[in-house]
Amino acid sequence: MSKVETESVKNKDQYESLREKGMSKEKAARIANTSSEDMDYNSTPYEERSFDDLYDKAKELGIEGRSDMSKDELIEALREQ
Repeated sequence: MSKVETESVKNKDQYESLREKGMSKEKAARIANTSSEDMDYNSTPYEERSFDDLYDKAKELGIEGRSDMSKDELIEALREQ
């Protein structure tokens, strides 16, 4: 790996591991530069979340038509993001 390639990568070991698994340079760098505080390791699957939680997430992401969507439709729209 060249110095230029990893100059701005915070966690070089993680970056290398992700690249070895076939991840693109851009995606590996993005993940390696994400602080552990920003990572959601304990996320709940959408199916186990309430309609209101899904609606709030859709609103946060600006998904249009969310007020007319069922829980299943919200899940589908969130996964398409």
